[in-house]
Amino acid sequence: MTSTNINSLGVAAARNNADWCATVCRTHGTPGTFGEAAWTSARRTPPYYPDAVTLHPDAVPADILPGIDTASPGCSVKDSFGTLDLSSDGFVELFDAAWIHRPAGIPVAPTTGLRTEWVVSAGRLRDWQAAWHGDGETPDIFRPELLDDPFVRVVAVLDGARFAGGAVLNHSAGLVGISNVFAVDHSDVAAVWAGALTAAGEHFPGLPAVGYEQGDDLAPALDNGFATLGPLRIWLHGS
Repeated sequence: MTSTNINSLGVAAARNNADWCATVCRTHGTPGTFGEAAWTSARRTPPYYPDAVTLHPDAVPADILPGIDTASPGCSVKDSFGTLDLSSDGFVELFDAAWIHRPAGIPVAPTTGLRTEWVVSAGRLRDWQAAWHGDGETPDIFRPELLDDPFVRVVAVLDGARFAGGAVLNHSAGLVGISNVFAVDHSDVAAVWAGALTAAGEHFPGLPAVGYEQGDDLAPALDNGFATLGPLRIWLHGS
């Protein structure tokens, strides 16, 4: 793959992820704004979701900061290309991660003993979200309106009747984004990835897959045919 292809795919991956963030925010009444260089939200976004996502590697702070609320605690920026320095603007680096990409058409490893199921009801979505979050009070992030979006699919990976894990798929920018991948208890996260990829191939056939992961969460994706594409960084405001 040439550097030009990598760069264009990185831009598409950033747009795909920004579309997913915007979709989640719309279900909370916070639609955000797309510009040439970034997507921004003037109101605070749901937990774990950024207030801005850069769309091009040449984005600068002036493309982002006027459109977000840095006065509210928890304001964050997804620097999709790891090119920004927001330290002088009151931000600290929260974590680094890597974009991942998997071409279309690669066979998916069989998921022996597991099956996938689309989440199609509000009650099932509550169960999925509780399994995704784990112990403690489940935050209000994934709302039933997501289930009406034809470009979004919530996937449950099941071992018999119980959750083994799950993921979210979103289709935009000519890609299928795979995010929020989780495995419950001692379930095999690589098998959950395989289940999510199988579901993606069924519902969004012929599309490359993208996402991002960090640390130990990266290895199961690589085991399922993904390759790293480039860096990204999350900045958190110190307000």
